[in-house]
Amino acid sequence: MVEPEMYIAGLIDRAKKAQAKIACATQEQVDEMCTRIAWSGVQPEFALKFAEFCVQDSGMGRADHKYAKLMAKIKGTLRDTKGKKSVGIVEYDEDKGIMKIAKPVGVIGALIPVTNSEATPFVKAIGAIKTRNAIIMAPHPRTLETNKKAVAQMRTVLNRQGWPEDLIINVDELSVEASKELMAQCDLVVATGGSAMVKAAYSSGTPSLGVGAGNAVCIVDETADLADAADKIMRSKTFDYATSCSTENSIVIQADVYDAMLNELEKVGGYVVSSEEKERLQHVMWKDGVLNRAIVAQSPETIAKLAGIDLSEGKTFFLIKETGVGKDFPFSGEKLSVTAAVYTWHKFDEAIELVNRITSYSGPGHSCSLHSVNDARIKELGLKVKISRIMIRQPQCLANSGAWTNGMPMTLTLGCGTWGKNSTTSNINWEHLLNYSWVSFPIPSTQPSDEELFGTIMYEE
Repeated sequence: MVEPEMYIAGLIDRAKKAQAKIACATQEQVDEMCTRIAWSGVQPEFALKFAEFCVQDSGMGRADHKYAKLMAKIKGTLRDTKGKKSVGIVEYDEDKGIMKIAKPVGVIGALIPVTNSEATPFVKAIGAIKTRNAIIMAPHPRTLETNKKAVAQMRTVLNRQGWPEDLIINVDELSVEASKELMAQCDLVVATGGSAMVKAAYSSGTPSLGVGAGNAVCIVDETADLADAADKIMRSKTFDYATSCSTENSIVIQADVYDAMLNELEKVGGYVVSSEEKERLQHVMWKDGVLNRAIVAQSPETIAKLAGIDLSEGKTFFLIKETGVGKDFPFSGEKLSVTAAVYTWHKFDEAIELVNRITSYSGPGHSCSLHSVNDARIKELGLKVKISRIMIRQPQCLANSGAWTNGMPMTLTLGCGTWGKNSTTSNINWEHLLNYSWVSFPIPSTQPSDEELFGTIMYEE
């Protein structure tokens, strides 16, 4: 077996040679390739079988939901690139005398998470090709075969159109050392996955775009349409058995509608666990303080059986009444399962404080949501939480990474800002994969007078 350093160096060399061949590609050529790659991922004859294979390979999630994810995220990513300039002169401001020229970064090293292994390769590849870059993908070992299938599908498209296949490469010889070498040798790292991996990306010495852990909190107030809120929470909480880090992990309900909201959640499939069941569920979900992989993205029936819970027919997610936050209250953290902690509040300041406390403990900077029609509260929440994306009256995991019904950029890589030790709060997409040359022309002086700058302050004694 080739040493990781040499193995990755070989992949980098192949990718660089391929990237050099498209460095002067036109916008039209680039856009056609993006369209063909996207189509290869959403063709029903491929996507249906691929979604099923992904479930078998990873042992996580639901095939019908993975198929839906392929349809939404690949098509949405392509939509976001349509008509957008990523080649040559992309901006010219005559007044400021500034010309902005887009250029590729080179070879992107992409770390692919086990939880979203189906759509992520296609989404990242579209971004790379849109910006005339090559991309090398290192999947989680558990979903190596899934990534191989996705990469093979896209390489076939490149080959048929006479473009170099090595614009998209899979890391076949997986190891911790190989991933570290990829991050060290590529030109830009895009890391989607666990906190340890993202930390390694930022420590690699290579410019990196990493994302933080999710632990999304959902607030429901007394002005909300409770039935609508319950339906949206259920759809988000149960989607792909909660593989998404954006799913509602905690539901924070106003005291006056607490019982009514719990009732609505039960109507749509929520199961409120008893205090005794809560202890058993906690014992099953965490082993020595670490989330048990056996429950991650599993069916409610599987989790119920492990915890010795007699789950009624039609129940699809668990609701755990909680009061505390922190290591002594593990349900306040990220759970990657169809489980949600439930809290109550009286004054809106308490709800905001809970969001900040919960996310500071787990999932800083990621996401929260609010079901309310109170505009003042919406603005207050936006001003006071340390959160990158705040979704109003929407199912979080179906919305914050981009949806047909909002204006968020489509992605599967969500930055959490400095709160989550990330370099950006953005929905990371193709626009983050470019270098720019700024060409500056001389213009008439714009220097203001001191009076214009300082006003009456300059006359104060």
